Amino acid sequence: MAVTSAERIPGLSDIPTLGEFLPGFEYSGWFGIGAPRNTPVEIIEKLNREINAALGDSRVESRIADLGPVAFPTSTAEFAKLIAADTEKWVKVIRAANIKL
Repeated sequence: MAVTSAERIPGLSDIPTLGEFLPGFEYSGWFGIGAPRNTPVEIIEKLNREINAALGDSRVESRIADLGPVAFPTSTAEFAKLIAADTEKWVKVIRAANIKL
């Protein structure tokens, strides 16, 4: 048994990562909140601040941890980088595996 994230998961620290057996292997799913393309920047930044504040609340953090995921508050720019990197990663996998709709 192993977890697929790059790091061991808090609360499951005795379970190794798959990368410990297959160096370089890493897969992590994530959840995020998006907004329509033309949403004003001020609204997006306010949503980001409020969501990050909620994720920093010990009660919210504890509840999320109870469900299994690890919360990671981030900036809008860092979230955009995460989406771009994951898109690039999975496009390569799809092309290499010749996956078709």
